[in-house]
Amino acid sequence: MLRLFRNMATEVAAKRVKMDTVKIGTHNGHFHADEALAVYMLRMLPTYNSASLIRTRDPALLDTCHTVVDVGGVYDDSKRRYDHHQREFTTTLPEHKTKLSSAGLVYMHYGKAIIAQHTKLPVDHPDVELLFQKLYDDFVEAIDANDNGISKYDSDKLSQAGIEEKFKSGGVTLPALVGDLNHEDPLNPGITRATADAPQAEEDYRFGQASTLMGNAFLRKLHGAATAWLPARAVVKTSFEQRETQDPSAQLLVLPRAGIPWKEHLYNIEQEAGLPEEKKILYVIFPEKEEPGSKWRIQAVSKDMASFVNRKSLPEPWRGVRDADLDNLLGPDVEDGAIFVHASGFIGGHKTEAGVRAMAAKALVG
Repeated sequence: MLRLFRNMATEVAAKRVKMDTVKIGTHNGHFHADEALAVYMLRMLPTYNSASLIRTRDPALLDTCHTVVDVGGVYDDSKRRYDHHQREFTTTLPEHKTKLSSAGLVYMHYGKAIIAQHTKLPVDHPDVELLFQKLYDDFVEAIDANDNGISKYDSDKLSQAGIEEKFKSGGVTLPALVGDLNHEDPLNPGITRATADAPQAEEDYRFGQASTLMGNAFLRKLHGAATAWLPARAVVKTSFEQRETQDPSAQLLVLPRAGIPWKEHLYNIEQEAGLPEEKKILYVIFPEKEEPGSKWRIQAVSKDMASFVNRKSLPEPWRGVRDADLDNLLGPDVEDGAIFVHASGFIGGHKTEAGVRAMAAKALVG
């Protein structure tokens, strides 16, 4: 029995030592949003869940680390080295132009595993691929661009077009908030965790705060995409496949519920289906609220996600008209109950589903 306990103790100790050997390395000194996010993402995975962090530029100490990000001058996935500061480094995510930072490198190699773990889906599930692309486009790419000094717009072209900023937004971006954490805590001035034995402790503590800030933002994006954005795609796809039953033109999309984020999904589904321009959806109708008897809306589809120009705006005579005046314009084949059409013609409303369907039918042939 004593021997059994000794063997168990030895096994537990061996496992503990094995876990303790998993170290993540990054540089010390001024820290940035990319390595703060990279470290957090790694720690979301079982291999790194209990990993310690070493912040140093000492090559000998970095050599003891299981994985190193944002320092060391090496990008080699087989060696788990993820630096992007080399002159020859030009790696981007496939089908993207933005050079990766340490966050992008970690995401490229571990992002699907992180998403699969969060969603409890197999890593090769098509929804994991959709979420992987979504999270990069909506979150990680901006961190890559910021760290590599890549502007969202060409400043020369903006200047030539006479476009000027009305206010500064840089101070409220996530990278800027991470940058603020490099300085003394204003809520606890003069408080330091550094000692003669551990002079790095205060800086490491603030890095931990930065990593948590970035990681929580990433997790919120991932959770929202997985629980709201992704389910919406299935709804939009079903409605798209049923479009020929909704109107002879097959250019009307009917959504069964309120609050469905449909735009991005619609553009992607149309592209996947290879729809020619003249066959694309022109209007989307949907209930305004979830409860029975809700009013309904009709919205014109814009030419693309960023455009305010519609593929086909609601008829010009309807624009800016409301209530009974709009009922009169719509005519007897649309039941009374019209509410409004926006002055720009991008959206309108009716008290009933039948009424908004009739508005759509007239707009499609008008």
